[in-house]
Amino acid sequence: MGRLDGVDADELRARLADADDPKAIRRLVIALAYDDGESVRTLSRRYGFPTSTIYYWLDRFESRSLESALADGSRPGRPSELTARQRRELEGTLADPPSDHGYDADRWTSELVRRYVASAYGVEYSTRHVRRLFGEALDSYK
Repeated sequence: MGRLDGVDADELRARLADADDPKAIRRLVIALAYDDGESVRTLSRRYGFPTSTIYYWLDRFESRSLESALADGSRPGRPSELTARQRRELEGTLADPPSDHGYDADRWTSELVRRYVASAYGVEYSTRHVRRLFGEALDSYK
């Protein structure tokens, strides 16, 4: 692999100066260090990324537009185990106090929501995932 043939280092530096996305910043820093002569192995040790990841990023800089090289592709992830209707129902439930749904509590907690979802829908979520659901439900009221 060459020294990022066809990639303008000044343009990389300009983008780095304006960047606010942490992933883009990491890719730009590594691309500039590589362009300045650092080896992929050295960059891997210095920044803690596998050499395969660094090669992938450098290949992106050489084969794509700068915008595309810096952006992440979509990652749809695993489909939700709750249907859209169930999620709307859950949002409505969370608008009520837990005591309205048989719980001895004044406010919903992540653990309480996790237990409710398991009981009402038969879906087991981690507390971390429930926090995300809980946050999305709260955002829907804004």
